[in-house]
Amino acid sequence: MPTSVTRPAIRSLEGWAIATLQEAGAIVECEEHGWMRERGDPHALARALELARDDPPRGTCSSDAVAAIEQVIAAIGDSCPECSRP
Repeated sequence: MPTSVTRPAIRSLEGWAIATLQEAGAIVECEEHGWMRERGDPHALARALELARDDPPRGTCSSDAVAAIEQVIAAIGDSCPECSRP
């Protein structure tokens, strides 16, 4: 019996990065509006970066996977844009 976990197929590197950040607990979805929010947890981000280095998606080198994680996390804020509207 294999010990590795099979992850769902992801169609883009950005999609993989989002899924990895969610899996690590670095980002969460706003329950009301669906926007992604950064949790501000440095340990969760470190786990996501470790996953990118150690287990990048097939056909992607680890440096590209790490860069994808960094690009996605840089584009996500820590609050939902709709929740913060007056």
